[in-house]
Order: sequence, then structure tokens, then C-alpha cells
Amino acid sequence: MSTTFLYVKAVTCQVFIATSHLTLGLFRNIICFMKRDSRLSSVLHALLHMAEQDGPVTSETLALCLGTNPVVVRRTMGYLRQAGIVTSERGHAGGWRIHADLGSVTLRQLHEALGEPATFAIGNRNETPECLVEQTVNAALEGTFAEAEALLLTRFSEITLADLASDFARRHAALRHSRNKS
Repeated sequence: MSTTFLYVKAVTCQVFIATSHLTLGLFRNIICFMKRDSRLSSVLHALLHMAEQDGPVTSETLALCLGTNPVVVRRTMGYLRQAGIVTSERGHAGGWRIHADLGSVTLRQLHEALGEPATFAIGNRNETPECLVEQTVNAALEGTFAEAEALLLTRFSEITLADLASDFARRHAALRHSRNKS
């Protein structure tokens, strides 16, 4: 299956159009997709697993839950330790523990602890800042991005780890109930 893509290159606002034929199928990554930062999602996943445990949870165990490397877990959890959200214990019986109260930790605090990664994977084009079209587009997008980010961060401030733990407990109970019926 072949399709035609339009390739547009702007050089000082002059547009050159060329077409190329790409084959879609197994190699769909020919089209470049920006990788999303999933650290917040991963941290939430790890913290919910940790909240269910009585003792410390090792980086190795969390890595298995997240499908990643223990080094990545240690690096990421280190940010949360610096923010006072988790603690770590070394040694044979060591691991990570939640230090903060689940009801007091918001998604926004976690986002900030992770270094406030970019909220959106889209952004402005800044290849020709003297171009009036680019200036117009960027002005419109910047305002919209700022409004969307403010709304998202406000919502992050309203959601706590306790909210997520409660939702997880409800879903888990419903699953157990449906399995017991069968």
C-alpha cells in the first residue's frame, strides 16, 4: 500500500512542495513521532503499587511492574525522594517507601518533582522568526498552549494520590466481584 505525503520546506517564507511515496506497513515509523514523556504516569503507577505494600518495595520489583530497568526506577524515584514524597532504605530488606500522606500529594507536586517536563509534545516552529506568517501562527499557538497548560496544571492540583488509590481500590473490588460471580 503506497500513499503520497506532502513535504513542505519553508525558507524565508518561500514554500517548496515535493511529494514522496512511502510504503506503509511494518515500517510506520518512517513518519517521525515525538516520544512522549511518560514519567508522571510511571511514577503514579509505581506509587499505587507501593501504597498497597506494607514494607519497602525494591527498584527491581518496581521495574518489573513498569516494564523498565531498575536504574530508571532509581533515577526517577530519586526526584521524589528529594521532594520528600518517598524514602529509600539500603540493604537486603531495603527499598522505596511512600513518606508523604497520600491525601496531601497532588499530581502537580509529582509533575514538579519530576522537573516539570514539557506538557505537550507539540510546539511552535521557530525556523524563520522574521517570517510574518510564522509570527502570526506562533502568537496564536503560544496563547492557546499557555491556557491549556494552566488548565491542566490546575486540574493536576486537584487530584491526589489518595484519589487514585481510592479509584484503584474500587476497580479492583469490582474485578474481584465479577470474577467471583463466574
